[in-house]
Amino acid sequence: MSTIFVTSSGTDIGKTYVSALLVRQLLAKGLAVRALKPIVSGLDEESFAASDPAALLAALGELVEFDNADIVSRWRFRAALSPDMAARREGAEIDFGELVHHCLARAAIHDPLVIEGVGGLMVPLDDSRTVLDWMIALKPASIVPLLVVGSYLGSISHTLTTLDVMRRNDLEPRAIVVSESLSAPVPLEETVETITRFAGIETIALPRNGEPDLASLFE
Repeated sequence: MSTIFVTSSGTDIGKTYVSALLVRQLLAKGLAVRALKPIVSGLDEESFAASDPAALLAALGELVEFDNADIVSRWRFRAALSPDMAARREGAEIDFGELVHHCLARAAIHDPLVIEGVGGLMVPLDDSRTVLDWMIALKPASIVPLLVVGSYLGSISHTLTTLDVMRRNDLEPRAIVVSESLSAPVPLEETVETITRFAGIETIALPRNGEPDLASLFE
């Protein structure tokens, strides 16, 4: 099964929900899955219980407390900005080589491993690299991408643009998960049908708080 990399066409769309759901479903199948969200912005102790690392810790069955954040998230920043900006606010930077090594080392130990990206596919990590560069650098781990998108107005274009960039870099997603947006102007199923027609790969509807079978994608 190797390494599953959950990425997106944007931020606040549902990557963490999907990652946590996938972890729970793989665990239910008896697999010793582990999860990483190596980079997280907008994290502080006061609101930790509602954070992305907390959701992954809960899915893994780990104690949800701030001191355990390092289990899933090594690079943590307080400002809710792109990683390069958030790191700069703290006089820090993300060592891209160390990030890649961290993920490859964990991938060599854990199978399956779920890695959740940060923001959308083209979010900057430092002065010159993006999430896309990160995914390309993880190809030795035989990553299997999973693309999470929304159903808001404009999402179809954003989805197909993201998919085109991924395909140009030999990062074909196993599937596209369409997470229902509160502001969606049309029924979720219509958006899924259109994306499926243009993308030509399996596209899964994710209603609000829904739990589609994602683990079967990786059997």
